[in-house]
Amino acid sequence: MRLNNTLFLVVPCYNEEAVLDETSKKLLEKMKALADKGKISQEGKIVFVDDGSRDGTWEIIDRLSKQNSIFSGVKLSRNCGHQHALMAGLMAVRHEADMVISIDADLQDDVDAIDLMVDDYLSGSDIVYGVRRARQKDGFFKRITAEGYYKLLRSYGCDVVFNHADFRLISSRGLVALSEFSEQRLFIRGLVPLIGYKSSIVHYDRGLREAGESKYSLKRMLSLAVDGLCALSLRPLRIVTAAGAVMLFLALAFLAYMIVTAVMGESMLDWKIIVFSVWAVGGIMTLSMGIVGEYVGRTFIEAKGRPRYRIEKTSGCIGVMESE
Repeated sequence: MRLNNTLFLVVPCYNEEAVLDETSKKLLEKMKALADKGKISQEGKIVFVDDGSRDGTWEIIDRLSKQNSIFSGVKLSRNCGHQHALMAGLMAVRHEADMVISIDADLQDDVDAIDLMVDDYLSGSDIVYGVRRARQKDGFFKRITAEGYYKLLRSYGCDVVFNHADFRLISSRGLVALSEFSEQRLFIRGLVPLIGYKSSIVHYDRGLREAGESKYSLKRMLSLAVDGLCALSLRPLRIVTAAGAVMLFLALAFLAYMIVTAVMGESMLDWKIIVFSVWAVGGIMTLSMGIVGEYVGRTFIEAKGRPRYRIEKTSGCIGVMESE
């Protein structure tokens, strides 16, 4: 069993003033309970990462850090997105914690699953994935699209954990390995399996948000989905190549058919079929160029090497001021 058991909780926040007080209370209770059982040390911290919120989120974080030293805050200079805020928090604490658990501020992920994650870490796991048992509480559209997306990633050869989002434990050496990934468009749930250290899974039931509203709109979810697919697989490009080959074959076959029918004295095909064929080929070509352009555009973004985020200030005992 491991002796290094300092636990940090990293909580990305964006306009979460409605839930932060209750969230901080529940997380504090959980940290104290684990420390009383001797599972974690007394030096653990709860670190809130403000992703450029426009409400009073940072003021609440700053107040909490002044009231209790277990709370700390990291404020990003602008809204960089959930994945970048999460990475900022993980990188800010990677040298201070033995293990870090990331959890969203709405606490829809089961706080009690933290106990099981810590147990698995103490038993030797470097990464512990929080996996939802089911999605009955999701709407029909979200459930079908989410599960379909995970299946799509797997079919494309991507190593992702089914029904796992960003509720996970990572050991300190796992965080060091994660810091070596330099992608600008982050899809952390797809990067963590690439680390390759010993991992395990903890199943839990996801609850309902107590206050506020979800910050993941359909547009944000689609953007994250595209990020994950393009970051982990080249198969869409290969599908484009295959589609082009099929279309070329069909075009040649169609040309041969028209020549044969013309030689036999039959009339040419109706002009509507020709127009349809032109539109079909044009649509496939446009879609193919769009897919290729998505990869080229991402390569362009990566090549510029801009910082993924910038930390404006910190509060509490977290003194790391860095940009990545």
